[in-house]
Amino acid sequence: MTLNTESLPAFGPALVAHAAGDLRIDEVPLPQPAPNEAVVEVAFGGICGSDLHYWLHGAAGESILKAPLVLGHEISGVVVRPAADGSGPEAGTAVAVHPATPGPGAARYPADRPNLSPGCTYLGSAARYPHTDGAFSRYVTLPVRMLRPLPLGMSLRTAALIEPASVAWHAVSRAGDVRGKTALVVGSGPIGALAVAVLKRAGAARITAVDLHPKPLEIATAVGADDVINAADTEAIAAVEADVVIESSGNHLGLASAINGAVRGGTVVMVGLLPTGMQPVPISLAITRELDLKGSFRFNNEIDHVIAALADGSLHIEPVITHQFPLADALHAFEVAKDSTASGKVLLSFGAPGEGQ
Repeated sequence: MTLNTESLPAFGPALVAHAAGDLRIDEVPLPQPAPNEAVVEVAFGGICGSDLHYWLHGAAGESILKAPLVLGHEISGVVVRPAADGSGPEAGTAVAVHPATPGPGAARYPADRPNLSPGCTYLGSAARYPHTDGAFSRYVTLPVRMLRPLPLGMSLRTAALIEPASVAWHAVSRAGDVRGKTALVVGSGPIGALAVAVLKRAGAARITAVDLHPKPLEIATAVGADDVINAADTEAIAAVEADVVIESSGNHLGLASAINGAVRGGTVVMVGLLPTGMQPVPISLAITRELDLKGSFRFNNEIDHVIAALADGSLHIEPVITHQFPLADALHAFEVAKDSTASGKVLLSFGAPGEGQ
């Protein structure tokens, strides 16, 4: 049943980063929806690396907290108040969320790659000021263009992985057709594990996953990795000679391994976000081996492909989720999520109807 404006609470609990080490559950106002906005009752939210950085450091790369920020952009939920203009999904529709708002300047980036638009904003990001609040709230008001209806019966819990799976899908697509090719994934955290799952679905002939810790390698195996290598074994990594390498560790040692592990003439896709500044990596090898080095940043319409692949059962990602905590235990959830030796994707639950799906 559609809820009218008066039946929605004026305030609701949300997870807010105030500064480094200062994470709170605050009561925040529910913004009055514009005609093209809907109210979503959030079911699950996945803790991303950027959320951890805002909590631990008060910044994610060059995005520095200048005011309290509601975190979160990996969410699933249910529409409880549809858009007044009749656009978008009806009340009761389960949805995933595309958290990006492309910015202006179409002449300065390819029209089919809005993820590269200058001024692009993202839910739960301090890249711009005023900051763009995220969706780790019991209720969130969102433009309908962000909402992606989910097929009937799709688990809201699994649907919380749709956003990071779209990041992985975009990274794999940057490598081109991977069918029948050997693949190496360096860094088997949630994005790396999801990249393994996407590579598997895309028909990669053999997939090798790399990480320093057993738990991420266990998860990578569960979603499709054929072989695993400890990141300290650089000789074994170099011996892989993969046609396609996905670098998702986000550090220069991982990128060095990715370059060393690629076959001559191969492709290295860099999806792990390295720190700002100069990075000591063996670029000379990339030159002499004629490697194609490609960046990968967020995603575009890949979210629709991910939803379709989950619906038809061809994309297997559930093992990436290792923990689930209620919002009230958010600080403990973040402590667990920062320990990559013991966790994959950690979810927060917000109490929406059907969240047990």
